This record gives sequence, C-alpha cells and structure tokens, in this order.
Amino acid sequence: MTTDFASRVRGCLLGGALGDQLGYAVEFSSWNQIQERFGPDGLRDFPQLDSPGHISDDTQLTLYTVDALVEALEWANDGTAADETALLWLAYLRWYSGQEGGFPDSAPQPAPRWIDAQPVLKQRRTPGKACLSGLATGEMGTLARPVNPQSKGCGSVMRSAPFGLLPFVTPETVYTFAVNGSALTHGHPAAHYSAAAFASLIRLLVHENADLAGAASAVLSRAEQETSVPELAARLRAAIGVAEQGVIAPAELTAALGEGWVAEEALAVALYAVLVTARSTTPEEHFRSALAIAINHDGDSDSTGSIAGNILGAFYGEAALPPSWVDAAEAPEAVLGMAARFLAQTQAPA
Repeated sequence: MTTDFASRVRGCLLGGALGDQLGYAVEFSSWNQIQERFGPDGLRDFPQLDSPGHISDDTQLTLYTVDALVEALEWANDGTAADETALLWLAYLRWYSGQEGGFPDSAPQPAPRWIDAQPVLKQRRTPGKACLSGLATGEMGTLARPVNPQSKGCGSVMRSAPFGLLPFVTPETVYTFAVNGSALTHGHPAAHYSAAAFASLIRLLVHENADLAGAASAVLSRAEQETSVPELAARLRAAIGVAEQGVIAPAELTAALGEGWVAEEALAVALYAVLVTARSTTPEEHFRSALAIAINHDGDSDSTGSIAGNILGAFYGEAALPPSWVDAAEAPEAVLGMAARFLAQTQAPA
C-alpha cells in the first residue's frame, strides 16, 4: 500500500481527534452504563449522540506536540539548532496557560503562536492531573530530575504520535524525543517507554510502510529490551496475543489488558483494537470497527480511542476517515491547520 505522506499526517491527527471525540462521550462511563445509554452494541457512531461532542485534552496536547515540532523545524530550516525538548516544554506551558488562565509563577512565559489563538484548545476538557501538576511546578521535568516520579498515566502516551510523523530522522531520534517529552510531566519509566513505543509504531507505519502486525512485533521487540519496565512488554505481548484469538467481550478486554488509565494499558487496548479488526474489507470499515472496540469498555475511552485513531490514520491516511465523522469533528480547522503547518516545514514547496 502506498499512501501519500501528507494524507498520513492529516489522517493521523484527524483520526486521533475523531477517536478522542467519540470516546470522550463515554470516558467516565462503565460498559454497563454505555449499553444502557446506547444499546447492546454500545456507542459506534456520532448520530447516536445528542450532539457531536467535543475533543479532550488528548487532542489538545497532541496538537501542542505538533506545534513544538513545527517550531523546532522552523529553526532548523533557518539553519539554527534548537533544543526540541525545551520547545516541547514551552508549548505545553502555553497549553497550561490556556487551561489555568496563566503561567506557573516560576516558569518562563513564551510568546504566543498561531495555535494559541484557537479557542477550542483553551476549553477545559478534563485535563490529566499529572499533565497539569507536572507543568505547575514551573520546572522542566527530565529523566535526571523527574516531576511526578510515580506517575505513569496515559497523558504521556496519548500526545506522542507526532514524534513518529517526523521525516528525515533516525528511529532512535524519534524514540528519544518521545521519552524526553514524556518526562516533562510524568516521572515513571513506563510512561516514558510507552510514549516511545507509540511514536515508534507511528514511524514504522508512516516512514517504513510497515504493516500493522509487523510494526506491532517490532515495537514489542524493542519494549522487551527495556528491562526496567516489564509491564510494557507484558501488555503489548498480551494485546498481540489476544488479537490473534479474535474479538473478546469488553469485560474480558479490560481484564486482559487493563482499563487504559496508565500509559502501557492505553497503548495495549488501542493496539488490540486495530489488530483484531485488521481483516476489515476497507480502510473506513477498519476504522469504524477498531474505534468501536477501542472506546466501548470500562476504562479511559477517549485516550484508547485517540491512540487507535492515530494509528489507523497514520496507516491508511485520510482514506480511513468516514466522511460523516469528519463532518462531525469539532474544530477541524485547528487540527488541519496544525497539520498544514507541519507539512509546510517537512515538504519541499511544490
């Protein structure tokens, strides 16, 4: 399958936003509550909702990750080196300011950029506690000086797809960017290496034209090398193994892979959802089927939906996105606007 790079970028970002938006409608609902509200098959399409709903902090922070990479690329294209992790921190601080109404007292106050004028990104959509508290310190978290040392919440992984979209960089560079980006707010190694695994998966799909099973296997092999976090490899191995057995009930899913509130579980649930539905006949059918599995369970439905949407959007490009879902998207101009800015820095002028 040959898919245009620009379509993969737009598909990844908008696919993640759609999965986030549909999943956010049931994020704090149990599977029983979802069935009571939407019927025995759960939530599967936007018309089931009273209104199309909203994106959450997952999409907000993903777009701020894109913006930091765009700024780094702007510097690089002008011939000047920049500290990518510092730019990520400054971008996340600008997101924090939009959420909290100001910067932390001891933090720098970076100048606003295009993204900061998008009203939807200032809306408070149940932001993750670790993301807020890590930034509220006003200190730049690093591997050597971690903030939230015990936190491995999924806020580290759900924002990390854009690292894998970067062209012309090595696999290790993508891995390192994701690890360091995670450490800005989350201190537990499982958060760092889950983010790196996710970014690496996206890179394999976009830049090596890997198939889903091959990319999943490669990511598992790398995770097995991270002996300090055996839980990551265990969850990825379980996701691949369960997917090979076929679709299981939502209660069995969370029992096998977790509810997705922590990083390695969120990645595992999303990975299972895209693998178990891989025999779908069209990209759109695959997207719909995978997202239905990714969001209908007891756990963190917006994050698992967002990650699954990122993966399939990166794999298929925009062909995966149901047109009626795109029509229902909240603020697509913000998502596609950031995609356009990223592409402007990564592609030669036509």
